[in-house]
Amino acid sequence: MAKVIMVQGTMSGAGKSLIVAGLLRIFKKDGYSCAPFKSQNMALNSFITKEGLEMGRAQVMQAECAGIEPLVCMNPILLKPTSDVGSQVIVNGEVVGNMTAREYFEYKKKLLPDIKKAFKTLAKKADIIVIEGAGSPAEINLKENDIVNMGMAELVDAPVLLVGDIDRGGVFAQLYGTTMLLEEKERARIKGFVINKFRGDPTLLDSGIEMITEKTGIRTAGVVPYMNIKVDDEDSLTEKFENKKFASSGEVDIAVIRYPRISNFTDLGAFEMQDGVNVRYVDSVYDLEDPDMIILPGSKNTIMDMKWLRESGLEAKIKRFALEKPLFGICGGFQMLGKKIRDFGAVESTVNEIAGLGLLDIETEIGDDKIRKQVSGTISFPKGVFENLTDKEYRGYEIHMGITTGDSDNVYGDVILSDGGNVYGSYVHGLFDEGGIAGAITSYFGKNASTGLSYTEFKERQYDILESILRTHLDMDYIYSCLSKAK
Repeated sequence: MAKVIMVQGTMSGAGKSLIVAGLLRIFKKDGYSCAPFKSQNMALNSFITKEGLEMGRAQVMQAECAGIEPLVCMNPILLKPTSDVGSQVIVNGEVVGNMTAREYFEYKKKLLPDIKKAFKTLAKKADIIVIEGAGSPAEINLKENDIVNMGMAELVDAPVLLVGDIDRGGVFAQLYGTTMLLEEKERARIKGFVINKFRGDPTLLDSGIEMITEKTGIRTAGVVPYMNIKVDDEDSLTEKFENKKFASSGEVDIAVIRYPRISNFTDLGAFEMQDGVNVRYVDSVYDLEDPDMIILPGSKNTIMDMKWLRESGLEAKIKRFALEKPLFGICGGFQMLGKKIRDFGAVESTVNEIAGLGLLDIETEIGDDKIRKQVSGTISFPKGVFENLTDKEYRGYEIHMGITTGDSDNVYGDVILSDGGNVYGSYVHGLFDEGGIAGAITSYFGKNASTGLSYTEFKERQYDILESILRTHLDMDYIYSCLSKAK
């Protein structure tokens, strides 16, 4: 069985996913086979494995850091919020159904065998497993039947590193308060604190670190600086959404519509890596301005997000924009480009039918069966704005509940193009990642965009930067000493 260590956080967004990824990269560079594990993930960014199974994107990014193929056993339970009070529940890569928060709270104890089986499967494949927690272990109202924080640590006898976010302030209160709200046996599992996202002179923390050690008996295993690196984000806590600045002169300006239930915005990573490209997330007509291109990304509730698009006033501006400039819809955004979206079975929404933007001659019927598959092919556009994409190879995956029918005369590979040549739609997530497609798109605008690297090469460099920073600022000798044999 593998050796194991677990990373928990004082709150959501403390940086657990990134610390896990960096540790995996270090272990890989040190010659170990290693793998990520997160028993339960709540996120709208997901991925489809070669077997057609669905898992969280964070564990995919971590698997890339470890240099291994993503496997669904790395994330046996995925919760995809469909509303403020409910989620689609996915177990071992397949949909179980939609549940309210209370329903899932009662149901989750039945999932323990699935978690155990997934972990044991993974433990046979790796020397070291780095487990990620979720939220905070001190959410005392949710501790009963915990399967993702201290409950998971106890299940496999994992030592724990507790990560606090100093950028939000109050990091010592975070660490102390979290520790003191744990039971004594849980507190004993915490082998080290990690202070994350620090800016400035770390010696200024010395007195605070000394005091927190005295009060808890737990040493600090590292102070990690604020890292300006670009890797796939897990969920809506991403800092990417804060970018609403308008492009400077000479930059390609891409506006991504941020509806309330935006999903799989990792599709935009291939543009965000390019020098001279400004990707901004827009949720207001006042912020849209006049970009070079608009992208409608995925949505976990297409009908309700289409309704929001209409009520926000963005629909009218987008339709006028598409008369002259390129508009690209992916998955849910693709469905919105059509004439109608229907959900008579209330799979995603209680609204049965809504008119789409009407920019593509297609209609979509939301059904119970989720389409999950990896796809590849070649684009060949004989017309339209992006004729320079001809013969570009793509690779990605589809993940959607809807079946789309209609215009068969304007299908090129897995992309549908409007008669006018400005509107593009596809179900393929990751469409822009391969074959220089993102670079070809931005080069059309004739500005200063430059990639220099493929998206895969870019990510590998980012992972190496992450590894170098963590190796410098974490006490890796101590962390290695904390590794224990999993049960």
